[in-house]
Parts: sequence; C-alpha cells; structure tokens
Amino acid sequence: MGAKGLTIGVFDSGFGGLTVLRELLPLVAGSHCVYLGDTARLPYGSKSRETIVRYALSSARFLQQRGAQLLVVACNTAAALALDDLRVALPIPVVGVIEPGAEAAAAACREVGTVGEQALLTLRNMVLVVATQATVGSHAYTRAFAKLGLRATEKACPLLVPLVEEGWIGEEAPGKDPSAGNAARASVTAQVLRIYLGEALHDAPQSRALLLGCTHYPLLRPAIERTLAELGHPLRVIDSAQATARAVERVLSEQGIVRGGRAGVGEATCEFFATDSVRKFERLGPRFLGRPVGQVQLIDLGG
Repeated sequence: MGAKGLTIGVFDSGFGGLTVLRELLPLVAGSHCVYLGDTARLPYGSKSRETIVRYALSSARFLQQRGAQLLVVACNTAAALALDDLRVALPIPVVGVIEPGAEAAAAACREVGTVGEQALLTLRNMVLVVATQATVGSHAYTRAFAKLGLRATEKACPLLVPLVEEGWIGEEAPGKDPSAGNAARASVTAQVLRIYLGEALHDAPQSRALLLGCTHYPLLRPAIERTLAELGHPLRVIDSAQATARAVERVLSEQGIVRGGRAGVGEATCEFFATDSVRKFERLGPRFLGRPVGQVQLIDLGG
C-alpha cells in the first residue's frame, strides 16, 4: 500500500512539535495527520515521571481513537520519560524525537572523522546538545548517545523557547519592512545565543556537531548557525525534527505500513486538536508549521 489511507498521530505538550510535522508532511504524501497539543497540561518538564506517563498515554489513546496507525512523540520530555510505556501500551509503532536526533548527530560526527581519527569518536565533547532545562535534567540525550558509543555535552537554554514564541527569532519576518523594533529584538536573540553557545563551546571545545534538542529550536537555526560562525565554531547543526521525520519514513517502510517509499499522491491532510489555548495555537501554529493550521478543535482529556 502507499501512503493513501494512512493516518499518523503526532503529539506534544504544546505546538513546538509542529516543526516535526512540518518535516514529516512532504514524506507522507496522501496521508492524514492528526496533531494534538496538550496545552492545558504544559509544561511537562515540571511534572513527575508518573504524571508525564499518564498524560502521554491519554494523548496517545486519543490519537489512536482518531485512527492513528503510527504515533510520533514530538515532545522531548515525553519521549525521554514515557516512550517505553507508550510502546508497551500501544499496538502501533511509536517514534520519539530523541533517538533519531542522536543517531543523526552520531552519523554527522562519523562523516567528519577520517580513518586516522576514529579514536576521537569516544571523546567526551564530540556532540553538543542544546535543549530545555527539563530535557537536560532528564539526561535522555546522554543515555541515547551512550548507546551509540558516544558522549555528549548538554546545555540548557531556558530563554530560547519564550523568544521563539514571541517571534524574536533573530531575523526579519518574510514580507515585512525592517524596523528599529525588529532590529532590537534580533539583537536580543543574538546576544542570548552568543552567551549560551559561548558557554557551551567553552565546556565542549572539541564538539563536531550541535544537536537542536527542542522542537522550538529549528526556528532559530539560521541565527544559531550565524552565531557559531561568529564564535569561530561553524559546527554542523542537526535538526531532531528532520531526523524524526526520516525515522518515521523508515519505520513505515520496514513495518510494511507503506511500501515502495513515498508512494502516496497528493498533499497530506491535517487536523489539529488542543486541550487549551486554541486561539494561541491558531495564532502561533503557522510560525512552526510553515503553513496555516486553520481551525484548532478543543478537547478535554481530563486531569
């Protein structure tokens, strides 16, 4: 079968996971994607593991009821703390954002190395991971890289998510005239990035790649790459959203859900649900998805 008739469920605690959906849509032509933002219960990072597992299971079961044949956990915290529980509880494949991102970063490091440099793959600071405080605190990326025989340095960047949600992404919005206000906002973002990345590179000077360990961060990628170049460390930047989309494509093929690669025709369709703040979702969602989200439906998943 091709992608026609395929339904994919994607969930996050908010709308940052829309960057994962953005990368996924071109790879699953003809499919239907159902996105859930559990906005009533965010942030997940401040909750206990037991609570996060409960939230993730309720979100996943809702998406399965909507016909999902594969689940994408587009939330770093849920992927770090609830992925195994979801895989046990659900009869459908489950893909998280952490393992694909780590694998892509490890592959990038190996591409950089030469035969005479293979010993460098075990260096402590081979990969630099920037993420939220909650994700760094979970050490999920440290464990993921350890399974790959690598070690990473994780850097918490708590100011970046609010900067992205305010639209201070370090560049002018397309189609808008430059203004003093936009320039000032871009300057603030650039300064914050310079501080965070400067500190991280001081601790991990031998890094070969930088992994974006938060679904908000792809919107900052151009600003991050400029800052790395200015700091004299033009690292290869790995987008975990892109890596996750490719992982979904592989799973669909390997499990026979889709045969013949990208066999679907026509654009993938989407519907969006949120447990709260639907107007905010409708306003900010297009910034993350790169296209209009239209109407967001409000649902109640309980406490």
